[in-house]
Amino acid sequence: MRELPSFDPQFVWERSPEMPQSVIQVDAFTDRPFAGNPAAICVMAEAASDEWMQQVAAEMNLSETAFVVPCAGEFGLRWFTPAIEVDFCGHATLASAHVLWSEGHLPRENEARFHTRVGVLTARLAGDWIELNFPAKPVTPIDPPPALLEALGVEAIAVSADAVNYCVEIESADRLRSLQPNFALLAQLPKLGTIVTCRSDRPEYAILSRYFAPAAGIDEDPVTGSAHSSLGPYWQAKLGQSEFVAYQASPRGGVVEVRNLGDRVSLRGRAVTVLRGELLARSSK
Repeated sequence: MRELPSFDPQFVWERSPEMPQSVIQVDAFTDRPFAGNPAAICVMAEAASDEWMQQVAAEMNLSETAFVVPCAGEFGLRWFTPAIEVDFCGHATLASAHVLWSEGHLPRENEARFHTRVGVLTARLAGDWIELNFPAKPVTPIDPPPALLEALGVEAIAVSADAVNYCVEIESADRLRSLQPNFALLAQLPKLGTIVTCRSDRPEYAILSRYFAPAAGIDEDPVTGSAHSSLGPYWQAKLGQSEFVAYQASPRGGVVEVRNLGDRVSLRGRAVTVLRGELLARSSK
């Protein structure tokens, strides 16, 4: 009888001596499953190591996994892509608030207050919608690096940027939907991500957008709340209105209601729980 190979302890995962860690997967900025932007949410009893959180995010393999730690009625919040920790994420904040209310961590009438790297972010229930209050992230016009438009394969009406993202406005909604960027070239640019946007060709939406961040391990983010902190002030100036409905025209798609509040932006969206599970692995040897 053939002898089985011995196990290498390097690849043996330990079961936590405590309760398993719950993981809730939520589709954000949508009212139906399997649309919008999926996020994995871990509501933790206490903070975990950066290494473990990054390993979990890589295992979940979603654009973001969020880690929520309660503290005196408020919450610490951090977000990880499969590759890196990010400073600011909208859809996983919306998903985190949804989990706090739907799983009984926070009364539905209470505001959720999150302490993050970009300051305090808040969320509240408004009927079937969740209203987020974020810092506005205005972009300023720039001369684009040649590789940016080459990677996108577009002609731009205008190119702007903030500290993290490029923002490229183009003419055609059809062109925006059909974009197939050169992700390897985009990943070489100095900004983490690229927003591409245009006026909508559908009356129910004012603007359309897509978001690409291959340098963060996300070729295309399905619906990007943080990008709308820039799109809000950008399109307010062009549309002459402080409130509008935006659609992120990724293959999954999602709706964001945007309201500009000076140095803050209100973003409204819906969320749907699609999966509940438990993490049994808390550390690796």
